[in-house]
Amino acid sequence: MTSLKALAPAKVNLFLHVGAVKPNGRHDLDSLVVFSDGGACDHLAVEAAGDVSLTVSGPGAGAAGPEADNLVLRAARALQVASGAAKGAKISLGKWLPVAAGIGGGSSDAAAALRLLTRLWEIDPAYAVAVAPGLGGDVAVALAGVPALMRGEGERVTPVPLPGPLPALLVNPGVACPTGPIFKAYDAAGGGAGFSEIDPLPEFSDAADLAHWLGRQRNDLEAPAAAQVPEIGRVLGVLRAQPGVRLARMSGSGATCFALFDTIAFAERTAVALNAEHPGWWSAPCRLGAVP
Repeated sequence: MTSLKALAPAKVNLFLHVGAVKPNGRHDLDSLVVFSDGGACDHLAVEAAGDVSLTVSGPGAGAAGPEADNLVLRAARALQVASGAAKGAKISLGKWLPVAAGIGGGSSDAAAALRLLTRLWEIDPAYAVAVAPGLGGDVAVALAGVPALMRGEGERVTPVPLPGPLPALLVNPGVACPTGPIFKAYDAAGGGAGFSEIDPLPEFSDAADLAHWLGRQRNDLEAPAAAQVPEIGRVLGVLRAQPGVRLARMSGSGATCFALFDTIAFAERTAVALNAEHPGWWSAPCRLGAVP
């Protein structure tokens, strides 16, 4: 193999419960995570080369920051060091997902790079599993690539069976929502005092049963994020008023929100309507489940 390609899909937190800040400045999490199909994703390609390099293109390239500081490049170099691989790779990233948007775009990109480079360099996938947690809280679950509970600081990933795929629409109001200030506001309000993990996770008979149960859960970062980025509340209000919607919630630390629908046709019709009414918003109808 001299070249490989993969999709790096959006990550969606169907619920996100957050513990109190710890002495190391991080938080324990309990979250049910799924991934988009090809309807909402970045694109990666790797090609055999003597050195590791990265080029970024696409509408999100500018917002992704300097290529030298990109998480994909850091993931490649970490894998190279851990495995002792003497090979390099020319990596190309097509950035289509919004940045600082609560859907783990950078983490998904890094996980896709780890999967591709493991194959390109013909090394044990265990090296990718080992380096993933040190790259960021969402990289380990993105590397697993299946519906999963993400716990601890993101390093504890437990695959779970879910009915699906789930028809959905992702919507971002075009406003960045950096993670740091949202957690800081959550901590200042005393968030996480009653944190506990859901155990065991119920079994769900179908997508409607799952959506009903999710309605009794929450995203603990939604309130502090909406206070700092009021557009989040506006997006949620619009989504909750759509026909066929089962649940609408913010993902991650925002500002992307998702809605689960009865069918993908409802999601697609809503996307068309939102594109006309809110041309500054990013939206993507998709199905949520495992990494494609």
